[in-house]
Amino acid sequence: MPSPATGLLGLLLRVPAFGGLQYREFRLLLAAQFGNSMGIWMDQVARGWLLYDLTGSTVDLGLVSAVKVLPLLLLSPVAGTMADRYGRKTQLIVAQTLNALANLILGTLVISRRIEPWHVFATGFVVAVVQVFEVPARQAMISETVDRAHLTNAIGLMSMVFNVSRSLGPAVAGGLIAVMGPGGSYLVQALIYAASTQWTVQLRVPDRPPVTSEAGRSFAATTFAGWSYVVHHASIRSVLLVLALVGTFGMSFGTLLPVFARDILQVGSAGQGFMLTAMGIGAIVASFLVASFGETLPKGALIVSAAAVYGLGVMLFAHSTAFPLSMLLMIGIGSANVTSATLTQTVVQGHSSKEMRGRVMGVFQQNQILITLGSVLAGALAATWTSQTALTIMGAILSASALGILFANPQIRRIR
Repeated sequence: MPSPATGLLGLLLRVPAFGGLQYREFRLLLAAQFGNSMGIWMDQVARGWLLYDLTGSTVDLGLVSAVKVLPLLLLSPVAGTMADRYGRKTQLIVAQTLNALANLILGTLVISRRIEPWHVFATGFVVAVVQVFEVPARQAMISETVDRAHLTNAIGLMSMVFNVSRSLGPAVAGGLIAVMGPGGSYLVQALIYAASTQWTVQLRVPDRPPVTSEAGRSFAATTFAGWSYVVHHASIRSVLLVLALVGTFGMSFGTLLPVFARDILQVGSAGQGFMLTAMGIGAIVASFLVASFGETLPKGALIVSAAAVYGLGVMLFAHSTAFPLSMLLMIGIGSANVTSATLTQTVVQGHSSKEMRGRVMGVFQQNQILITLGSVLAGALAATWTSQTALTIMGAILSASALGILFANPQIRRIR
């Protein structure tokens, strides 16, 4: 039930984009999401900085990022099934608690000067594992904290705080490292995860298995049933296909961004930072608009159209030699990406049955693997030809595929 709104909350609720904030449970879930997102983006800066300071090896920097892929590949289906077979709230609390402990241990090792490179890799692997279990549990709980009419708004707000944290987290981590060192940054991250855990504990949502019809089935059979459900559900299958295309051929363009910043646009690392900020601005604006109007939009057609625009934006960016134009294109790319991804998640959650939602979100989460594979493909194409040719090819594949789906698949045009 919505809670009475006064003060600042009352003012925010007058804006349609913040309608989901009327629900106490969603406010707590959103606060926990913001804390976790801040921790994730702070870790992106702090872990790389710490490891490079210890080893001076760029190879190690690549390896510490690569450790995140294996848990996603192997454990996403397991995490989704657990979210459906056991209490989602408990799963989220345990995962966030382990995240806080891993950050606390790493921060303590740094401050006590007992840190070694293997500690960075080991805690990085632990963090990657628990994050795999956090995502399907948290995302499946969104629909338990708002009514159906506010689901698109709630997912849009989740996307908004994620993108705000993407802008704030690295800056906060950089400031903390400058003042307190990496150890201080990790202690602050541990506190943030502890606060997120406390907010999750306060949630008044059912903490029991949503699975009813599959009682007595084995864990493996329940997992397979989730994949089968995705394959045979036309609406979910269609939008996840678009998500896979965006992940493989769209989001990987960020891998080549340093080449464009240094060699083509000649704006250096500062210019690259400005372009990423521009992309973040586009993402935040799109999240706000989806939160405001998403429930009234033709979601299926807009998901595919935004993916096609994303691909076009990547192609135009590949041939831009003017920094101001590239900045504008980055805003458009960020907006198209978030529009497609946020509405996809809305459709996936809105069309999934309560008993299947955790497993479906486990499948949704595996798009991160395709992003990694797409990054490898982008690098290989750039090495064979040029970075501009690589992005042109990948953007063209994305746009052509999205338009093909839009015109060949009447089902996706009917999704609302």
